[in-house]
Amino acid sequence: MAVLPIRIMGDPVLHAPAARVDEITDEVRQLVADMFETMDAAPGVGLAAPQVGVGLRIFTYTYEDDEGQPWRGVVINPELWIRPLEPGYPDPDEESEGCLSFPGERFALRRSEAALLTGTDLEGHAVRIEVTGWRARILQHEFDHLDGVLYVDRLDDEDARVVAKIAKKRKWGKPGASWMPGVDDIDA
Repeated sequence: MAVLPIRIMGDPVLHAPAARVDEITDEVRQLVADMFETMDAAPGVGLAAPQVGVGLRIFTYTYEDDEGQPWRGVVINPELWIRPLEPGYPDPDEESEGCLSFPGERFALRRSEAALLTGTDLEGHAVRIEVTGWRARILQHEFDHLDGVLYVDRLDDEDARVVAKIAKKRKWGKPGASWMPGVDDIDA
């Protein structure tokens, strides 16, 4: 297994819809193993294949609930359904999220409180995940990556201006920009 470089917001692979996985090959299995290692090294609660430069509809996730129970897996070719959003502005204390492709920052973003996700696992078995709260947020965030959407693309105008300033200062927003978990200082 290997830790892979994580692409930063300007890389074209992050802004294009990912392709379906037609067959679970040894290469796909290795990619998923590397994605878990990269996600853990970052550390993150999810990682989509486009974030490591691979335009395939795959993401990994990991989270420990309030009782300390692990929730970890991979979904290939997911489909997502969400409950309609509650109207209003996001609560910065309860609804902020970050992204490994815009590292070191967090912004408030309203997401659906409930999600249903289907797809397949690495063995080709059907996966059905129905969750609420933070887990629903994770699924929505990672699914967005597969459609070429970063969470910063969903921010209001004021936060979008802040994102643009940060990206310019850090010289992000260009093809090939990446960072290496465990090696690079992402708070630069």
